[in-house]
Parts: sequence; C-alpha cells; structure tokens
Amino acid sequence: MAQFFIESTHTPEECARGLDDLSHHPDTLSKFSFGCLHGNHTAWGLVDATSESAARNLVPSVVRSKARVVQVDKFTPEQIKELLKAHA
Repeated sequence: MAQFFIESTHTPEECARGLDDLSHHPDTLSKFSFGCLHGNHTAWGLVDATSESAARNLVPSVVRSKARVVQVDKFTPEQIKELLKAHA
C-alpha cells in the first residue's frame, strides 16, 4: 500500500455537497482537514491506497476531477545519506 497526499480546492457550493458525501464515510472524513471555516475552501488529506486512482476515488465526486493527488514517501537518515552520495 502506498501513501498519497490529496489537495482538493472547491467552491463554497461544492463544499456543502462534498461534505455531505464525506459524512457518509466517517473513516475517509477523518483523514482530511479543512480550511473552509476560515475562508479557504480546500481539503487536505493523507491517505493509504493501492493506487493513485484508488486515492482519487476517496474524494467526493463533485470535486474529484479537480483534486491534486500525489504519491508521497518518507525517508530515513540512511536513505538521505545515500541520496547525497549519489548526487555528489
């Protein structure tokens, strides 16, 4: 399983519809944080999924095509040392 960062910018009108959709999926809802109450209609999430398309499918359909979905990784100190050696 891979990890994906999701950023979903939306309009105030799309916000209500998207939140209603997510309210039916509490496990998915819990993976997102929102700026909507502060004037920034964006949701950010970090999810585990088998693919980019599986991660994208967690986004409400009303804004799914506009979402940015990026696979992300974590590095250990040892991996960073190896990367630095490779680029020296």
